Amino acid sequence: MSKERLLTSTIVAGLAAFGAVTFVPTAVLAQDGQDEADQDATEIEEVVVVGSRIRRDTYNSPSPIQVITRDEATLAGLASTTEILQGTAITGGSAQINNLFGGFVVDGGPGVNTVSLRGLGPTRTLVLLNGRRVAPAGSRGSVGSADLNVLPSALIERVEVLRDGASSIYGSDAVAGVINIVTRNNLEGLIIEGQYNATTDAAGEGDQSRISIAGGLNGDRWHVLGSAEYYNREELTLGARDWARCPTQGFTDGTDYIDPMTGKSKCFSLDNGGVTINTLGTATVAGQGALGGSATFNRWRPNSAVTTGLTGFEGVGGGNSGYGTSVRDTFDPRVLNNSLFSPVEVSTLYLAGGYDLGALGDAEIYAESLFNRRESSQVGFRQLTLDYAQGSPLVPANIAALAPMSGNQGLNPGRNVQARAFIGFGNYDSTQEVDFFKNLVGIRGDFFLQNWEYDAYVSYTTSESTYTSEQFLTDRLIKSLDVVAAPGGTPSYLVRNGLTCRANVGNPAEMCITAPALNNATIGGDLPADFVNYVFRPVTGITKYNELVFSGGLSGPLFTLPAGEVQAYIGAEYREAEIDDTPGLDSQNGNTYNFSTAAITRGSDSVVEVFGEVEVPLLANMPFAQELTLTASGRYTDYESYGDDTTYKVGLVYTPVDFLTFRATYGTSYRAPALFEQFLGATAGFISSTNDICNDYTNSPNLNIVANCGSEGLPAGFTATSSVQVLQAGGAAAGLSAETSTNFTTGLILQPELPTGWGDFSFAVDYYEIEVSNGVDQVGTSFILSQCYGSATAEFAADNGYCALVSRNSATRALTVTNGYVNIASDLLTGVDYNLRYSVDVGPGSMLFNASATNYIRRESILFPTDPVYNSVGSLNDPEWSATASVSYSWDAWRVRYGVEWIDAMSDEELYAEQNGGVSLAANGIDASVDEYFLHGVSAQWSSDDLTVTAGVRNLFNERPPTATGYWVGGVGNSPLYSGYDFVGRSVFINLSKSF
Repeated sequence: MSKERLLTSTIVAGLAAFGAVTFVPTAVLAQDGQDEADQDATEIEEVVVVGSRIRRDTYNSPSPIQVITRDEATLAGLASTTEILQGTAITGGSAQINNLFGGFVVDGGPGVNTVSLRGLGPTRTLVLLNGRRVAPAGSRGSVGSADLNVLPSALIERVEVLRDGASSIYGSDAVAGVINIVTRNNLEGLIIEGQYNATTDAAGEGDQSRISIAGGLNGDRWHVLGSAEYYNREELTLGARDWARCPTQGFTDGTDYIDPMTGKSKCFSLDNGGVTINTLGTATVAGQGALGGSATFNRWRPNSAVTTGLTGFEGVGGGNSGYGTSVRDTFDPRVLNNSLFSPVEVSTLYLAGGYDLGALGDAEIYAESLFNRRESSQVGFRQLTLDYAQGSPLVPANIAALAPMSGNQGLNPGRNVQARAFIGFGNYDSTQEVDFFKNLVGIRGDFFLQNWEYDAYVSYTTSESTYTSEQFLTDRLIKSLDVVAAPGGTPSYLVRNGLTCRANVGNPAEMCITAPALNNATIGGDLPADFVNYVFRPVTGITKYNELVFSGGLSGPLFTLPAGEVQAYIGAEYREAEIDDTPGLDSQNGNTYNFSTAAITRGSDSVVEVFGEVEVPLLANMPFAQELTLTASGRYTDYESYGDDTTYKVGLVYTPVDFLTFRATYGTSYRAPALFEQFLGATAGFISSTNDICNDYTNSPNLNIVANCGSEGLPAGFTATSSVQVLQAGGAAAGLSAETSTNFTTGLILQPELPTGWGDFSFAVDYYEIEVSNGVDQVGTSFILSQCYGSATAEFAADNGYCALVSRNSATRALTVTNGYVNIASDLLTGVDYNLRYSVDVGPGSMLFNASATNYIRRESILFPTDPVYNSVGSLNDPEWSATASVSYSWDAWRVRYGVEWIDAMSDEELYAEQNGGVSLAANGIDASVDEYFLHGVSAQWSSDDLTVTAGVRNLFNERPPTATGYWVGGVGNSPLYSGYDFVGRSVFINLSKSF
């Protein structure tokens, strides 16, 4: 078998739709028309590629491996390493966390970008840089995965993707696969590169730019290379894209709420349920309705024309009005200032080098240093609820004459709430600054055993993030609303309308600014600047994450069999990591009004591991056995946190004839709990009051719920008015242990010998099955509440079991639930990958066609063994099929490319019906389906000896994200929040690279 054919047959399974070329450093597969004779004459060096630690002269791996080159990523118009790794070609259509999620709570904090293979989550995908781990980075307490922003782009040579479990080779986290970013190891001269991606939408926004300089020097015994680069992604706001400006209910049966102002379906806020703004809350009283007629209301909107009932206000819901929430003001134009794609600036410095000692086995000392700074930000929208106390001089007479709303709650501790203003406050900012340092030094050379080599290194990585968000401070709001007549001598700047804060009396140093009076301007969000500056303050936290690694190993031949040498690798590694997230004091103390709070997250873990790998050539160059090679690896792990474990993996490559190769692997993997899953400080968030299990409890068929809710003094027909507070916390104290998994992959590669002039054809198909057990997850608030309130009354009164995780405020009746990390979940995923490559000489040049497709067959995720099992494949954000394809043509100095990405249609209809006894969403006017989605791109490249110019168009036909019923999808506009869609729109790009 020729070296070229062996090399191609073992790698083709991962060819990306970019037209990616797979290669070893000194041998490139023919894309430029190089004939086979020239290629056979090319020397092929021994290299180590992802998925193994054994040196080979080919990529003959039993596992599917994908290789993407730098040139192909440039032709596709990808502006950063992040875009390369999160593209459909690598992720197979699974959803990713990117800058689209700036306004959502994600592990790693706002602005983080992570990668998830097989849709199993970023904590189950291991990211390497030059074969060594990339430590987590980000902000807030849930930092646990590599942030793709830290990776250098200027010196990347290729990206290798292993689509197989590999914990026995790489340790924890390599459950779904491994991504290895390989940088250039030798560079002479200087390269300056710049790229700009500009959107073509009339509103602009969302452009990307990158500029870099890279260079290297070489001596007789040394080499050094480095790069400096800057990447900028401009903000893209919701208002900049017309399809995102007006999220509607989107019911298919014509039951959307029609806005009387426009005669069209009403625009709602991002949650598609609408927040109440420009609204007054009072006790239930009679009044005139906004839609006409009289009824009783407890929600009102200013209307100076109203002279009956509550003068100056029209009723918009509550009481016995029969009005829904849609009649209220539920959309504020300032929402359109929110970040759709949050802006980011990334600066990266990378330096690497080596020096030949001429001793210790002709050893080389090598070193790498990586510095990265990310500056990201997001714009959001806030509602402000102000509680005015009974008897407050800030309340006008007509409202003060009403009965109070409720007692001793909100911003008036110890006093009744007379009225509540629901105010559309406006926009607020969040920012993150993350500094990432990675330093490594190692030594490698020849061992004293013949043909054996050693490699050992130590690395230290530190990440430090400063994160800030603007917040209303509860204590200042309370002081600001507690006002009295200003005594003589009070500084004028502390007096408004003759009133001052009670806190200022006798203590002007308090500097409290009085809240505005309750009037139409206040309800409409026209708030005094001095008041806003007093109560609305930046809250800053700091996150630190450190990782230390000592690693070393030996590789070489053990002995020789008739079919070849038995190769082996043995190694050991020590890793320790620590996290320290210190939120701002106001966040720690629960002083951020109507916003999540967080406690300190602090902890550490360490691991000692020994591991080995062997490759055994069983048969070679025999009839019906051109190759039969066995690989096996094993690892012993001892974690400080959860103890010891072992993993293994076996693989087989069988080539009966030179055009057909079979391969298979089976192995076990594990994932040690991330530090945040062990040590996360109690982080508070809120969910809707409808989740309170005691709502209307007297009608519950569960008598335990009736008894337990009643024992808390809740009245018959109780309806919760306070959101349920959810505390998330780490599970170390509960004995959290590692996830375990099994991974089976099998496939074949077909490479028939075509007639002369017909070109080269390769096809690969791989089936995979991954099963995760003992998965780290959270039980869920609903389950905790059902188990607590559904327990026997004596058990409920004892406040143990699940009830130890539940508390209810005796005054406000608000629930708090602690939802920590435990070992409960299990996942099963099966699917098939297809890859095809065809190259042929046509006219003066050569044509290359690549296509890859992923078919997810089953995805099952359950929390408990007794849970019903459903297959979620095909539901929203979980496509059954995805594919990428490209065709390129090269001649002389030119190369042109056309590419397409495809995401299958998706629907929640079938899954919902299965889970709900056949109930149809469509029959209820809900469109829970999206159409298939295509993205097209075209580009051209011209190259000379020292200059390369690439230009093209991404999203050629300006394809917009598909839409469905906004009430159901709850995404952006009426589109699901899914990273596989292009939310930016068509963009043109140009890349210039100049060598000196």
